[in-house]
Amino acid sequence: MSGAAQARAFSPGSVGNVGVGFDLLGHTIAGIGDIATVRRIDAPTVRIAAIRGCVRDLPREPERNTAGAALVALRQALALPFGFELELDKGIPLGSGMGGSAASCVAALVAANALLDTPLDVAALYPLALAGESVASGGRTGDNVGPMLAGGLVLATARGLLPIAVPAAWHAAVVHPHAVLETLQARRVLQGAYALPEFVAQSANLAQVLLGCERGDAALVRAGLDDVLVEPRRAPLIPGFAAVKQAALAAGALGASISGAGPSVFAWCEDAATAAAAGTAMQAAFRSAGLGSDLHLTPIAGPAARRLD
Repeated sequence: MSGAAQARAFSPGSVGNVGVGFDLLGHTIAGIGDIATVRRIDAPTVRIAAIRGCVRDLPREPERNTAGAALVALRQALALPFGFELELDKGIPLGSGMGGSAASCVAALVAANALLDTPLDVAALYPLALAGESVASGGRTGDNVGPMLAGGLVLATARGLLPIAVPAAWHAAVVHPHAVLETLQARRVLQGAYALPEFVAQSANLAQVLLGCERGDAALVRAGLDDVLVEPRRAPLIPGFAAVKQAALAAGALGASISGAGPSVFAWCEDAATAAAAGTAMQAAFRSAGLGSDLHLTPIAGPAARRLD
């Protein structure tokens, strides 16, 4: 027996896609995140008892909530004779492009996992997180839940998680404008045909980013961090995006693009000071577009979700 009746866990936010790795690549954001409190109950069911914080009007039905759905998947996968009661404290705004739905899902899984007689490893939790995240995204995409479970920069495939080494000095500025962009709306604009040369260019860019990270070669990342597939279609949904991106590049960023489905924008930099300068410049560009914003600075090799007690 685990001996515990209750556990709390924190999951950080994330930068999904990282521009060139649509639905595949992501990294965590230090600081901002969601907290889940999970209690083990005798009834063989999942209940959501409370949702607090910056987002409260989320579904209470477990099957319609990413955290609840993940716990339902956990119970079913292990044929558990007991259930879970869940409380969520939301720290990530809704529709921000910082992995809010995924963070709730992962925090709930990490907390519930601590209550199992035999806890699962990250590899076993991953498909359960995909099941939960699919409630919000409409598909089993791991670019947010993968980094949250494993920490840092992760290539999240259908088969599993591949952590990507990144120099510790490299940082990201993530700027969240005070606007909401729903994931499903951001996915609708991606419908339509794509030219084969665009796929070739995107594949080359992703390869350069991955290889540049592993080698610690900033020049390779600078050459590759350019989304030619998704960014052009989503950019019109974000007021001032072109100016925000240009501000980041002018401040010395290796590259900049849309975080997740948006409207947040991220910039990768070689050190924390450059990230801070880029973030300040990006905020100024958003102000010129009539939007206030919040700045989050994080190492690209950010933290994983963790149990709090």
